[in-house]
Amino acid sequence: MKNTFISLVTVVLLVGFLSACKEDIDMSNRYTFKEETIISYLEKHEQFSEYVELLNIVHISKYSESTVSQLLSARGNYTVFAPNNKAIQCYLDTLTMKGVISEPSWTGFDNEEQLDSIRKVIVMNSILDGGDRSDLIYQSSSFPEQNEEFLISNMNDRKLSVHYGKNPDSIYINSKYLISLKNRDIMTINGYIHEMQDVVAPSNETLGDILTEYIDTESGNFLVMANLISVCGLIDTLTRVKDEVYEELYQTGGIDPELPYHKTESSVGYLPKHRKYGFTLFAETDEFWQQTLGKDAKSISVSDIRRYIQDNNLCPDAIDDEDYTNENNALNQFVTYHLLPMRIPKNKLTIHYTEKGYNFKSSATYTIPVWEVYTTMGKRRLIKIYEPGPSGPDGFYLNRFAKLNNGRRENYRENGCDEGNEGVHLDIPEDMGELSLVNAVIYPINSVLAYSDKTRDNFQKERLRFDIASIFPEFMNNDIRIDRIGDTYTRHVGIPETHKYNYLEDCEIADGSLFYYLSGYKCNWANYQGDELNVVGQYEMTFRLPPVPRRGTYEIRYLIGCGSNWRSMCQVYFGTDKDNLPAMGIPLDLRQGAHYRYLRSGNVASEFVGWEDDTDDDDYNAEIDKKMRANGYMKGPESYWPEIEGNTSYTARKRDRILRRIIVTSTMDPNETYYLRFKSVLKDQDLQFYMDFIEFCPKEIYDNPVEPEDIW
Repeated sequence: MKNTFISLVTVVLLVGFLSACKEDIDMSNRYTFKEETIISYLEKHEQFSEYVELLNIVHISKYSESTVSQLLSARGNYTVFAPNNKAIQCYLDTLTMKGVISEPSWTGFDNEEQLDSIRKVIVMNSILDGGDRSDLIYQSSSFPEQNEEFLISNMNDRKLSVHYGKNPDSIYINSKYLISLKNRDIMTINGYIHEMQDVVAPSNETLGDILTEYIDTESGNFLVMANLISVCGLIDTLTRVKDEVYEELYQTGGIDPELPYHKTESSVGYLPKHRKYGFTLFAETDEFWQQTLGKDAKSISVSDIRRYIQDNNLCPDAIDDEDYTNENNALNQFVTYHLLPMRIPKNKLTIHYTEKGYNFKSSATYTIPVWEVYTTMGKRRLIKIYEPGPSGPDGFYLNRFAKLNNGRRENYRENGCDEGNEGVHLDIPEDMGELSLVNAVIYPINSVLAYSDKTRDNFQKERLRFDIASIFPEFMNNDIRIDRIGDTYTRHVGIPETHKYNYLEDCEIADGSLFYYLSGYKCNWANYQGDELNVVGQYEMTFRLPPVPRRGTYEIRYLIGCGSNWRSMCQVYFGTDKDNLPAMGIPLDLRQGAHYRYLRSGNVASEFVGWEDDTDDDDYNAEIDKKMRANGYMKGPESYWPEIEGNTSYTARKRDRILRRIIVTSTMDPNETYYLRFKSVLKDQDLQFYMDFIEFCPKEIYDNPVEPEDIW
């Protein structure tokens, strides 16, 4: 349940009262103070005197004696949303109206702990610390798009979003905190200041908190879903925000924040500062349930939804009983299929970077459909987040299974969609407001979402491609995945070996494995979505695979991107017993290109792959593909192009250093959990294990005599 004090502190300010506290808008020129630090500028301007006093009191963290004012007086890259004195007074007035404090002044607090908490709310929420990265300071012209979040969290570890008002110059932080039109984009030698007409005080409500509030007050637009989540026993899980054990280890030096120097990337790897939890909820609205069931939302019972699930056969393999906390229960399966164990903001629902024809440096015009496939909470199942592209409808969809122009000479765009395969549209409001929470995002939907027989059949007809980082929720929850900021690639994020701390829940990293995430941003690397995992040393790692949709025979394919002669060679193991996995075939040689094995001692010619460049004769091209498959290889996909600076026709399929190796062919069952292990077979400690994407391909696709597998 929610802490009463926190909920009072973070309550939404009354509209009428806020109006009385606003300044008149002034469109006079912005200031620049290139010889001032942020703190020296604030100290010289009386309207920030209250804020400066707080900066001199609040410490950077509970583990540091330094104050925030000392931080803002030093070199760095900061974006400060500085409340003026009037904004702070308005905030104190509001706390008084709500009964949090006895009078609207700093003497109105009951105790020092309460006073310290409010000081931190004002200070820590107002600052984005870009560290040593000059690309991580924000003037208003570089703010995110509508409803999108800044790429870094504030000092309170909260993501702030941007909302643009009807007046084109009106900018709000988190939809309700107004930036002054008079004093914004104030440049100093260590960052930008934006004067605020409100204190930035985002709610600390978690997904569990807000759902409890809906239930207690019988309000909101997701009362039905809140009740369902509650009876499934998930509320406590959805209140989790941060792994406090890791937090203390990192802050107190209990874990080394750096990995050793990465020989080929010329820098160390930095461990994440936090290990946060996150959630994404796709929720049918109360309006949907009212129209579907013909009852008021407050009157819709768990039994009503249970009956609806059964009548429509939405969870065909589940048990229909009242043990709603059991993952085999039908209601539990219905509810958990709406939840992902990662917080996905709007700008990361799908990843645009290397899809064929797209150039993020220019117009950012979308060219082909893009999607991600994730594993849900509860009983592990697949869900697809899909963006149709130029020939389909606008927006984002769940489990849309459209027809694509996927011939060898076609453009891979949508070509219609059979009835029933249109998917579930995300009805993203213009103002996300309370739907963007400290540990979650809620996306409204207005049609039912379920892992029905039809959904599973559709997944069974698809080749499933997973960017390797998408398998681990921690990469999304901690802003590691898709770190795409600035003009160059500058940061390698490290993950500790498991014996030091089990940071990735679904991955065990053995001693001696130096594990790095490389974003590959603007590097022209030959990577799907740009990024990769890169493990150096005498490595061994084991990770849990996503589930399959139906029982059947599948190929598991592994992308080889031998872009350098620093790649390694490893044995692959696969199975269901994590501690006793059998070896799969000959070792996986990551040095293997189409024509050469790229070795540090010199390249060695290779003949057995069978790769030839495509010709004008598609029958001949198909024969080349068959020859490569007979050798256990496939060309790279046609759907993405690795040379960002080059020609969009130069796709991964046409690059002779990009191959897909078929590493496993096996019968797989959706009710089993499967693991892959990769273990180095070479002694050279400097060589790299490279991970980009893996594919599951059902036999119905790769061995289809009527419709051969497409090249995309």
